[in-house]
Amino acid sequence: MTTNPPFARAPPLPHLPRMADERSRTSLDTLFDAAKDAARRAPRVAARGAIRGYQLTLSGLLGANCRHLPSCSGYVAEAIERYGLWAGGWMGLARICRCGPFGTHGIDNVPDTLPAQGRWYRPWAFGRWRGVNGPVSDAPTGEGAPDDGGATRG
Repeated sequence: MTTNPPFARAPPLPHLPRMADERSRTSLDTLFDAAKDAARRAPRVAARGAIRGYQLTLSGLLGANCRHLPSCSGYVAEAIERYGLWAGGWMGLARICRCGPFGTHGIDNVPDTLPAQGRWYRPWAFGRWRGVNGPVSDAPTGEGAPDDGGATRG
């Protein structure tokens, strides 16, 4: 009786036909583009995962104490999703700095566009360090505004 050795070699695989050079370059370019895109999104996904982890764990323990709507963590997540980790992170840092006992309060939405003065080498310019970005009010101002009830201004 003959026994096979425990580490016998598998039979060789048949050779596959080679693809044409143009087709292989196209498929490799597609593969590299997908890898480049995934590498570019990785920091953004990691930051949003950390924010979501905070929302599910620590935020519940600390309670709903945010002075703004949406909450600071929701604001940072939305800013990073819209503008990337660098610009969105600086927007979020500015928002967290405004959220305090002597800071702003109320509705503060993520801006629809990046600030014109924001650059990668001036990251602080992305953030709104004072005031809020609330909804636009349709209330008239100036001469056509309704009377304020007879209150006098000194």
